[in-house]
Amino acid sequence: MADQEKHQYAVAALMHHNNLLQLALHQVKMSKAESKKKRKRRGRKWWVRPWLGRRPQVGVYDKLMAELRAEDQASFHNFLRMPREMFDELRQRVGPRITKKDTRFRPALDPGMKLALTLRHLASGDSYASQKFGWRVPHNTQSQVVREVCHAILDEYLDEMLTCPSTPEEWKEVADKFYQRWNFLQGFFSIVLLALVDSDYKFVWADLGGLGSASDAQIYNSSELKHGAEEDLLGFPQPTPLPQDTTDAPYFYIGDDAFALRSYMMKPYSLRGVSQEERIYNYRLSRARRVVENAFGILANRFQVILGTMPHKPETVKLRVNTCLVLHNLMRVRYPSLKNQQLDQQASPEEDFVPGAWRDDFNLEDTQVVAGTNTATKEAKKQRNLIKHWVNSSAGAVDWQDRMV
Repeated sequence: MADQEKHQYAVAALMHHNNLLQLALHQVKMSKAESKKKRKRRGRKWWVRPWLGRRPQVGVYDKLMAELRAEDQASFHNFLRMPREMFDELRQRVGPRITKKDTRFRPALDPGMKLALTLRHLASGDSYASQKFGWRVPHNTQSQVVREVCHAILDEYLDEMLTCPSTPEEWKEVADKFYQRWNFLQGFFSIVLLALVDSDYKFVWADLGGLGSASDAQIYNSSELKHGAEEDLLGFPQPTPLPQDTTDAPYFYIGDDAFALRSYMMKPYSLRGVSQEERIYNYRLSRARRVVENAFGILANRFQVILGTMPHKPETVKLRVNTCLVLHNLMRVRYPSLKNQQLDQQASPEEDFVPGAWRDDFNLEDTQVVAGTNTATKEAKKQRNLIKHWVNSSAGAVDWQDRMV
C-alpha cells in the first residue's frame, strides 16, 4: 500500500510540474505578443527623416546644380565632367528609362536627379556615404539608383558608342585614319583593360573580365580578341600593299612588349643593340601607341571612380567601367575639342613633344611598358622587318623622323 501511495504522489508531482511549465510558456508567449503589439502601436520613428524630406529645397540637384546651370557653366562642367548640353541630352534620352511612378508612401526620385547623382559619383569617386548628405539621398537608395542609371545608359548608347568593327571596310577605315593622323599603317592598339582604341581616342572594344592578378599577356591570351585574330573571325581586310609599295602586309594590332609578336600583333624591337632603322620603327610605332595612353588618361581624368578601389561585386564594377567607356566615347563624338588640353601636344612633327596634363595627375599602370617573353614567330618577325624597311624607305619615311630618335 505504501508503494502505491508513493506512485500516486510521484504522478501528481509530475503533473503539477508540467502545469507550471505550460503556464510559464504561456506567459512568455503573452509577453512576446504584448511586446510586438507595443512596437506595432509605436510604429516607426521616421518614415522619411526630416532632413531628407527637404531635398527639393536645399539638395545638390535642386539647389546647387540649378545655380551652376544659371550662373557658372564652367563649374557645371567641372562638377559633372561634361557641359550642360551633354547632360541635357543624357537626361532626354535616358530619362524615360529611369522614370518611376509616385507611391502613396513617397514621391519618386526625379530622373534628372538620379542621372546627375550617378554622373557625379563616376566623376568624383565619392562613396555613397559621403554623398548622401549633400544629395539628401540615403546610401542604400543611391546604390540602387547608380546601378539603374548605368544599365539605362548602356541600354541607350552601347550599340551606338562602343561597337567593334566587324567588316573589312570598317577595319580599313580605322586603319586609314591611324595612317593619316599618326603616320602608322594598318594598325590598332590593344592594352589592358583590355581595350582597342581608334585614332580619335575612342574605345572600340573592351574586355573587363580579366583578374587583377593576371598580366596583360595572360588576359589577352584568354580574350576573344586573340581568338578572333587567330581564327580570322574579326572581319579584317585581306593583306594589302603598304602605301607606295608593292609588298602585301596583313592588318594588325599595335602592342607593347608585354604581348607576343605575331603577324596580327606588332610591337617594338628590343632596346638592346637596336639599329638606327629599328629606332625609327620603334618611334613610329610608339607615336601611334601614344593614342591609347592618352585615351586612358582622359578616361581616368574624367571618371575618377575607376582610379580607386570600388567596394562592389565584380559585375557591378564592370557595369560602372562600361558606363564610363560609353560616356567617354559620347563626349569624344559630341564635343571632340573638350579635354584636348589634357592630351599630349605636338603642333607639328618638327616641334617638341609636350606631355599631356593627365600625365601630371595620374600614373596608370596600363600605360607602362612591361617586359614580356619573346615568343615571336618567324612570320611575325619577317612582317616587322618589312614594316621597319618601309618606314625607312622613300615610300614610307617622313622627313622629320630622323630628328626624333
